[in-house]
Amino acid sequence: MGKTSVGSFLSSTVAIASKDLRSEFRTKEALNASFAFSVVILVLFSFAFDPSSEQLQTISGGLLWVVFSFAGALILNRSFARELQNDCLDALISSPAPTGALFLGKAIANFVLLMIVELASLGVFALFYDSRFGAQLLPIALVIALGTWGITVIGTMFSALTVNLRMREMMLPTLVYPLLIPALMAAMTLTTDLMSGTPIGKDNTIWLRVLIGFDFIYSILSVVFIDVVLVG
Repeated sequence: MGKTSVGSFLSSTVAIASKDLRSEFRTKEALNASFAFSVVILVLFSFAFDPSSEQLQTISGGLLWVVFSFAGALILNRSFARELQNDCLDALISSPAPTGALFLGKAIANFVLLMIVELASLGVFALFYDSRFGAQLLPIALVIALGTWGITVIGTMFSALTVNLRMREMMLPTLVYPLLIPALMAAMTLTTDLMSGTPIGKDNTIWLRVLIGFDFIYSILSVVFIDVVLVG
């Protein structure tokens, strides 16, 4: 691929991502719904568990990623669905932009939106659960970013696959969550360890490798096969 082709691919990716972000920031429908859902779940669990108990420390990572994954479904469902109006999706597919750039642009936009919701939810979690994880903040942010990219890549791909289905809101989680099991297991384990004060070391570095490998493999597969999904 020449420099011109790479430049065109990158500019198309940025244009698609910018368009989706502007569209969402204008209405804030998915952001508001996802954040409201996250806050409700976190508040409900704050009444179910004693914030100072050891039991909470053992499930903190699992609780956060359950919230993140379900909140992500609300954002990812709209990724391609918003293009159905006025046949915008057909226009995007017919445009000179490569389908790989179309997918990557939407994935980046979804990643940014989901990270905004997750970081806000992390603040709510720290408030309600009296968590002190400042010393591990950067490693936690890294794990959240890697786990979120895994959710985003798989979710954006299946959002394209289910966009024309009448029951896409139900089909998307049904198809996505089984594939996310390795990434969610790794993210939950690492997040729980970091929040309990255990740094990433030889005992849990395998989970970090799993997360990085998952993101790399599914990112490549998604960019390669998105043309088949969208065009057939």
